[in-house]
Amino acid sequence: MRIFVAVTDNDWFTLHASLDRVDEVNFWRPSPDATFKALQPGELLLFKLHAPLNYVVGGGFFVRFLQLPVNLAWDTFKEANGVRTLAEMRQRIAFYRRVPILPNENPNIGCIMLAEPFFWPKDAWIPCPNDFKLNTVQGKGYETESGVGRELWTAVSERIQKQLPASLMPGTAALAAVESRGYGKPQIILPRLGQGLFRILVTDAYQRRCAITGERTLPVLEAAHIKPYTVVQRHEISNGLLMRSDLHRLFDDGYLTIDPIERRVVVSKRIREEFENGKDYYELEGTQLREPIETWAKPSIENFEFHAYNVFL
Repeated sequence: MRIFVAVTDNDWFTLHASLDRVDEVNFWRPSPDATFKALQPGELLLFKLHAPLNYVVGGGFFVRFLQLPVNLAWDTFKEANGVRTLAEMRQRIAFYRRVPILPNENPNIGCIMLAEPFFWPKDAWIPCPNDFKLNTVQGKGYETESGVGRELWTAVSERIQKQLPASLMPGTAALAAVESRGYGKPQIILPRLGQGLFRILVTDAYQRRCAITGERTLPVLEAAHIKPYTVVQRHEISNGLLMRSDLHRLFDDGYLTIDPIERRVVVSKRIREEFENGKDYYELEGTQLREPIETWAKPSIENFEFHAYNVFL
């Protein structure tokens, strides 16, 4: 397994560390050309503060890197971006780019999205590895199976195990990492996603298009849960659909569903009975669902069956 020690903005860390609970974070980079290939999903990114605070102070489990419009990043993650407001986020991006952002601009930024983040109190901070050069701009990767990387992983693992029991529950990336003892490949997909990560990963899986209409206007697209979240208590990509906001509402309220086998839209007669309307929605009857390319992201039959037989009326 690999660890990446990333140089971290002190204010970004301080805001997150001040909060009672943080389920996910967007460790963003201001450049529209930024990339990140240092980790695979499930591997660990650690936060190292700027000098003179040369300590590793927390971390999170890597989920995905994407270039996202700043407005979408803010709308999705809010304070999980490490800022209080969208205006502050735009100001900080402009500061790092050294180029003003005009009011009507919505530039892309590089988003390193992390699940199950943790922020240690000062007495748990780990001194930065001796081979980590202080002029490093972005960060440095380590293998956890030997040498400096092994020492670092041992220290991190000890601190993870001292966290609240909830972080080491079955199905969490933290528990999987501890049980692996730093050896072997990480999990393919992080198991415990927050609402923001669920939205972004579903949006990406459906190529930013409504699964029913093909609509591409991002502000009106929403990530819907097929089997209600109140039932499953987890955000899973195979339980997600990207839908236009009005269709999402109708889907959640049981006015339309997806045939589990045919994967076609079925519209309830209740729309006509209750509202004496619905022509636009009945025209969608029989529409073939647009599904993700990746097999792991495709909705499961079980989830569609639950919706069709328990939510749809």
